[in-house]
Amino acid sequence: MLTYDLTSGSGPLYEKLYRSIKEDIRSGVLESGTKIPSKRALAGNLGISTVTVENAYEQLISEGYIFTSPRRGYYVSDIGSAKITKQEDGRRAKVKMPAREQELVFDFSSNRTENGAFPFSVWAKLMRETISEREKELMEVSPSGGVGPLREAIADHLASFRGMNVSPDQIIVGAGTEYLYGMLIRLLGEDRIYCVENPGYKKLQQVYESSHVRYVLAGMDSGGILVDDLVRLGADIAHISPTHHFPTGITMPAGRRYELLAWAMEKKGRYIIEDDYDSEFRRSGRPVPPLQSMDSGGKVIYMNTFSKSLSATIRISYMVLPIALANEYYRRLGFSSCTVSTFEQYTLAAFISRGHFEKHINRMRLYYERKRRTILAVIRECFSKDECTVIENDSGLHFLMKINTSVPDREVKERFGREKIRIATITDYETGTEIADKHLFILNYSSMDPERLREVLIRCKKLFF
Repeated sequence: MLTYDLTSGSGPLYEKLYRSIKEDIRSGVLESGTKIPSKRALAGNLGISTVTVENAYEQLISEGYIFTSPRRGYYVSDIGSAKITKQEDGRRAKVKMPAREQELVFDFSSNRTENGAFPFSVWAKLMRETISEREKELMEVSPSGGVGPLREAIADHLASFRGMNVSPDQIIVGAGTEYLYGMLIRLLGEDRIYCVENPGYKKLQQVYESSHVRYVLAGMDSGGILVDDLVRLGADIAHISPTHHFPTGITMPAGRRYELLAWAMEKKGRYIIEDDYDSEFRRSGRPVPPLQSMDSGGKVIYMNTFSKSLSATIRISYMVLPIALANEYYRRLGFSSCTVSTFEQYTLAAFISRGHFEKHINRMRLYYERKRRTILAVIRECFSKDECTVIENDSGLHFLMKINTSVPDREVKERFGREKIRIATITDYETGTEIADKHLFILNYSSMDPERLREVLIRCKKLFF
């Protein structure tokens, strides 16, 4: 007779009984073909109602663990010859998670936006309106490229502020640029040779490595990526940041841009992926026109994100495909579901189309300009001209500090780490066997606290020398 302790644990009695019998079957305690007690007999033995046993048996029958034979009773089903060991409690399972970042005293390298910079009140109002006025649309499956109103709003924004004349149908919306990079690899082909900038954004290398595609590294000079390297390395796809390169801050001049476009036009299947990240925050004048606006041959794939202009947690990015590639995307990958919630898509569409995005960018430009001036003033107070030179660019939210020190970059970072202060060097973004120290340190100031900066710089100035 089956005997189980049903007093421990939580949940209905029939669930406890069902799980106990199921575990005995899975572990081989109850073998295939074994007859199990009748409902009445088991209920009497366990001191529970026959209804409880009946409910447990019905669940086991529905899952195929037992079966009933008319006028003969209940029997254990054949679930295969392999016996399954008892499973651990999944809630207590230990998964090796990435190590938690240590609590920092100060972070010079964070590129996140400040919490107070996000327009919560406007966003909340538009979200409520979206839920109230778009009940039907919110319950419909989003097209693969994103909902129409958002793609139209993005197209209008690009026309007004980036000089790009594109159709909403060329725009593909996705949850983050990493996702869109993966879609591009599927679209362009895993057999292509992708080229990234060196120094450059290391996550791109991780994306290509995880996708098992071949990538090469092209060097850079004061004008950006070296086209001669693209030719020498046999690259098919050039992945670049011409408007505001990270980490160098270089803005690619017109001559190099035309040289790149000529390279792409020389051979069928060559494309340029233009990452326009951070382009909204130009300190003076209009933003530099993107490479896409100069492209007459359908060779440039434009990418941007709202992660920097709004918040890193707004996982909404988009790419603009040349018309031929857009048609190819929908022919081959149009079955893919859009990875951004319709609630967020319609809210962002309203945020852009009603002018809130433009106002937000203008407000943030002024805010960041004041913040930049304050930070530079503090640096000049703490360092003499002989000790430190600031290298700036008209775009973006970071600059470089050239420190006149003999201490190796790695040693400086280790010293800062011991003080729980994070700082990045330009050599962190270089790949190679022999990387020379450049003593160029990166200061991302989007989330930096200027009020604490003076205290921190005075404290850590000695770490540079």
